[in-house]
Amino acid sequence: MNAQKRQNELRIDRLNAEKRLPRKEWTALLSTWDDSDRAYAAGIARGLADARFGHNVFVRGIVEFSNVCRNDCLYCGIRKSNLNFERYRLTEAEIIECCDAGYEYGFRTFVLQSGEDASWPPNRLAALVRTLKTNHPDCAVTLSVGELERDEYQLLFDAGADRYLLRHETADPEHYAKLHMPNQSWERRMQCLRDLKEIGFQTGCGFMVGSPYQTPNTLAKDMEFITEFRPAMIGIGPFIPHCDTPFRDEPAGRVDLTLFLLSLCRILHPDVLLPATTALGTMDPAGREKGVLAGANVIMPNLSPEQVRAKYMLYNNKTAVDVDTHITTSDLQARLRKIGYTIKVSRGDYGETSC
Repeated sequence: MNAQKRQNELRIDRLNAEKRLPRKEWTALLSTWDDSDRAYAAGIARGLADARFGHNVFVRGIVEFSNVCRNDCLYCGIRKSNLNFERYRLTEAEIIECCDAGYEYGFRTFVLQSGEDASWPPNRLAALVRTLKTNHPDCAVTLSVGELERDEYQLLFDAGADRYLLRHETADPEHYAKLHMPNQSWERRMQCLRDLKEIGFQTGCGFMVGSPYQTPNTLAKDMEFITEFRPAMIGIGPFIPHCDTPFRDEPAGRVDLTLFLLSLCRILHPDVLLPATTALGTMDPAGREKGVLAGANVIMPNLSPEQVRAKYMLYNNKTAVDVDTHITTSDLQARLRKIGYTIKVSRGDYGETSC
């Protein structure tokens, strides 16, 4: 065993034992890792996940209910300045229909996701959450609708929303400024995350792997932030460029690095809800299975109506936009069985185990 490999295994072992690393150790690990380090971390991560959740994967049904957004993030296909696609908004009745169908497929968590759309103010969204919780009291509702005021988050929580996903995108303020327009604030994003957690949401953060200007040092800051913030969920996936954004010509993020970071997140935070994302499945046809084998324990199939899925394009070539949800779910169950896992019919709350 060469000295570098031994050093990285010692770093991974230290992370497993102490659940933290100093910044310089994170940077060194993320600067020098190779595929053998990735495999070593995956073995530890998979053992930690299996000990808590068994060979079970939680599923969440995503409803992408609006692709209208007030923001102009430089990496995002539904950014305000993109005029090359059709905008849409689902009605309350359409969203409820999607969730009713998802319940029949076995989903017990619904994820309502959209751009930051003024036509869906918090009071309207709160009324929808109340309806969903009345219709399906045994289900969880996760929201991912961007930055709001603290009292607006409180309104949604009081209406019955259980979880909120707001990717921090990067824990480095200078890096954040390179990914967003000047009117978007890293400090504001971090305050929103603090508000969500203090209110009582099961709060999720996350970042894109391989986003423009990302370095091992910015990734080290992300891992430090996750260490201190202790999110209930971590959503990470490879950056995939969209043809109608300023980053259209930037290289996509790496699948192998994404898998390595999934494993490191599981080792860092063994109880976390960790999705194998759609972006990972887009970059690699077996990406979601590889994510599970790297320590992920959540997969999020799409419940949106088929006629709008191709319009919610945060990045190019998004997978499974034209496949019926029933087919997708059956295929997912079969693919998970091949690697020794199965879908768990459950809310899949933070802190819930299957062993």
